[in-house]
Amino acid sequence: MSTGALLDTVERETGPSPSWSVLWLHGLGADGNDFVPILPELVRRDWPAIRFVFPHAPQRAVTINGGMRMRAWYDIVEADLRNRADIAGVRASVAQVEALLARETERGVPASRTLLAGFSQGGAIALAAGLARAEPLAGLVALSTYLPGLGGADAPQPTPAARSQPLFMAHGTLDPVVPVFAGQASAQALQADGMRVEWHAYPMAHQVCAEEIRDLGDWLSARFATGAG
Repeated sequence: MSTGALLDTVERETGPSPSWSVLWLHGLGADGNDFVPILPELVRRDWPAIRFVFPHAPQRAVTINGGMRMRAWYDIVEADLRNRADIAGVRASVAQVEALLARETERGVPASRTLLAGFSQGGAIALAAGLARAEPLAGLVALSTYLPGLGGADAPQPTPAARSQPLFMAHGTLDPVVPVFAGQASAQALQADGMRVEWHAYPMAHQVCAEEIRDLGDWLSARFATGAG
């Protein structure tokens, strides 16, 4: 694999020789710096050394925003959830995420100690990539997001290996960008497919709140305690 083909990333390590990795995908129009500031609130003293990897999505034209170019994991064609995500773009981003996950393995952190997280568009890619895994990750985190193609023929289905991955999903009940019903419906669909989903809802808009960070921290602590998913 050529490292020149990899997406540019922002990285933070919580200690020397990290034994765990968290790959975290930002939302539409943001970049890899977006979630770096939450680390002091999220990371706990008793956790193992972790490498947080925050990639920058490619620049692309986004149809729903008048064709404006911005960092995006896929084009948003329309507001309807079944047709919102450009499936070709989703697949391309999944391949880019897989390349970054493979690099973590090359750097000595196996899939069993790697987590994939994302917010909004980034969460949709985290779900799509996680469901396609032939080798399970330690866990998936999907915040304020939905399953691409939900309710349509293009909705991804979990592989047998993917079903073993625990999934943390959280959403704001006042979200005007991705309605909370989209997150709930996605969580229910994945539970019906045999995945272990922990669902949380908070009285907030399209954002992250302190209670959510606390609950995510509790969930991550459980992952680190077991040593795998």
